[in-house]
Amino acid sequence: MKTVSSILGQFDLAYDTGRFPDLDNGYHYPVDVRMHLFADPHRWAWVVELLGYSPRGRNLIDVVHVFGNCLTHGDIGPTNDFLHRVDNMDDVEGDGDDAEQFRGGVPIVVRGRALVVDAAQGTPLEDVFRSLVPEHRELLLADDREVRAGIPADIPLVLRLDEWHQPTDLSDDHRPGGHPFFRAIAEVLDTGDADGYRPTEAPNTHWSNRPDAGTL
Repeated sequence: MKTVSSILGQFDLAYDTGRFPDLDNGYHYPVDVRMHLFADPHRWAWVVELLGYSPRGRNLIDVVHVFGNCLTHGDIGPTNDFLHRVDNMDDVEGDGDDAEQFRGGVPIVVRGRALVVDAAQGTPLEDVFRSLVPEHRELLLADDREVRAGIPADIPLVLRLDEWHQPTDLSDDHRPGGHPFFRAIAEVLDTGDADGYRPTEAPNTHWSNRPDAGTL
């Protein structure tokens, strides 16, 4: 069975155990996001992508979070397979103190495709990667195979969001299950009816709204 309360309970469990999508992650300069909602009469799955530059991971990484009552492998939260997007990172990043800056003069190779960027040597890499969006957004974010890696192949997609209003006051006293946005998401997952999603607040998931993310 699936209910709104059971879905919200899983969201709260993920938050309590540090597995909920965190757009303000201090180790991850945000670049882009995407959300996928899947449902049928008995199953639900919620997949959230947080694409960002990780200096410690030395790559542009799409961190895919998976939730649901029908996961095919693994547990709720971030999957173990962080999706590294840049094939030639050794050529792209600088050396020593300049390691988080663009070396310049080279394309950025993503999934075997060379992308020419108009960025000067020394440009912070998070700014370089952000400049690839939106022209190359589909190349950077997960394809259908990657999105469905941890869920049944036949569960229908009912809603995809490229932006939304992520509550900024998540805390032990304000967990996801108590927020209208996540309740609306849970209701779509429960009913399978995308028409039930009617946002009342302006989106805030653009990287410019997360100035402290990645700064640890």
